[in-house]
Amino acid sequence: QVQLGESGGGLVQPGGSLRLSCAASGSIFSINDMGWYRQAPGNQREMVATITSGGSAKYADSVKERFTISRENAKKMVYLQMNSLKPEDTAVYYCNADITLWSRRNRAYWGQGTQVTVSS
Repeated sequence: QVQLGESGGGLVQPGGSLRLSCAASGSIFSINDMGWYRQAPGNQREMVATITSGGSAKYADSVKERFTISRENAKKMVYLQMNSLKPEDTAVYYCNADITLWSRRNRAYWGQGTQVTVSS
């Protein structure tokens, strides 16, 4: 069984920063792409940033030059550094990972989500 656990969300003022962390655990053979998605009330879940096992990153246009995704493969962790936060960044942020199990089965897993609220 595989679990993804997020941490680091909270309340921050506009212009502030937060760092989200996500740890993968369980019967993991390898982790391929990892990423962060978010969902605001009334909106669909959207991609924020993704990163390959080799470190190549992609970002949504709305967060480019403000957010940075990174990962530590040995620790099975992915991070999202969020700077210059705006009220429109308010959402539940979800960690996602494409994981190959020891059984060689492959599927995508989601974390439980962490709330980020940007407000004065």
